[in-house]
Amino acid sequence: MRTTNSPHISGRWRRVGSAAAAATALALAGFGAAAQADAATPHKVSAQTIATQVAKAHVQTTNACATTTKKGYASCDALRVTGGTTAFMEKQAAVKGVAPATIKPNASSGTPTGYGPSDLQSAYGLASAASSKGSGETVAIVDAYDDPNAAADLATYRSYYGLSACTTSNGCFKKVSQTGSTTSLPSADSGWAGEISLDLDMVSATCPNCNILLVEAKSASMTNLGTAVNEAVKLGAKYVSNSYGGSESSSDTSYDSSYYKHAGVVITASAGDEGYGAEYPAGSQYVTAVGGTALKKASNTRGWSESVWNTSSTEGTGSGCSAYDAKPSWQTDTGCGKRMIADVSAVADPATGVSVYDSYGADGTGWNTYGGTSASSPLIASVYALAGTPSSGSYPAKFPYAKAGTSALNDVTSGSNGSCSTSYFCTARSGYDGPTGLGTPEGVSAFTG
Repeated sequence: MRTTNSPHISGRWRRVGSAAAAATALALAGFGAAAQADAATPHKVSAQTIATQVAKAHVQTTNACATTTKKGYASCDALRVTGGTTAFMEKQAAVKGVAPATIKPNASSGTPTGYGPSDLQSAYGLASAASSKGSGETVAIVDAYDDPNAAADLATYRSYYGLSACTTSNGCFKKVSQTGSTTSLPSADSGWAGEISLDLDMVSATCPNCNILLVEAKSASMTNLGTAVNEAVKLGAKYVSNSYGGSESSSDTSYDSSYYKHAGVVITASAGDEGYGAEYPAGSQYVTAVGGTALKKASNTRGWSESVWNTSSTEGTGSGCSAYDAKPSWQTDTGCGKRMIADVSAVADPATGVSVYDSYGADGTGWNTYGGTSASSPLIASVYALAGTPSSGSYPAKFPYAKAGTSALNDVTSGSNGSCSTSYFCTARSGYDGPTGLGTPEGVSAFTG
């Protein structure tokens, strides 16, 4: 059981009573003096004990880009944890035999409080591919506004986790505007800077050998974001992640042809963070729509378990039947006559969230834990990159459907993200469902074609 603030209200925080007592004795995001003393001599605990402890994770969040979306504009799909105890912190505490710490609102953390690269690679069967593949591939991140500290924060994240340097000078990292300029960049925005840090860190965690191209739109309008997508493709990226979304509209099919229809290029898009309901560009027939899960340690063979991410009626993974976009030929579900969201999924629950380093802005400076389908979209784009360059003329959203029902995907069969008249639109089941699509990666074979 966990509590949460509305993802649209920035800065509000409610202390979790059960964690508050522990917080008085333990340092933020660390585990206090006792934990430091025990760090070198972890307790022997069973996988079941860890799994039980991890299930207690509970957090509060704030939307990283807390703005009201108006017609023709998008909001980022990133949620920053501002209080509570994450699954990662519960796991660390169980291993060390101490009480879990709690995150305090808007406070810096000296160490990570969310899942890191080894956790994500383990959960999705990517360790071997991550170490040997991705060289020469470029994953593009499209976001709005500028993060002045993007390169420095990326360097901090990669250094902490022992990943190779990815810098402008060595050619691994490049930041440009929607016109391709490296000098004339958009105005800075602290909320979108957190989104950018999340995106860059997820590429690094999943495909550490990949190059990263950050394309910054001058605003969060669909036309500017779409222009940034086109620039990313123009600059050679074969994998483009879009961690944002807005309400569907009759303009979507026009946006499709203008911005998101790129044969031979992977275009991923977040399914949304407000629970059941469709958003765009996840609703585009030309993108891979990425839903969100809760990812927890488990005592099974995989070592992990997943369910639909759903915190409340206003926070959880998006899904649904598009009102405007045509159904792509590879989608065969019969309840939705148009494009169905999502195709695949990955971790997005803030309580089981990922570690991010962000130093720009007054709130949450330092190590943070993030969730939202803004985490799952760049992760899936990076899995595609590990799988290799898509075939010419292909629409890579199709690739996972060839592996439906096989061991190449972890079928997510539990949980719901709201109420709907057609059950699979909002409720997990065996096989395809809206909230988690065909499931989550188990290696890279479902993402090649």
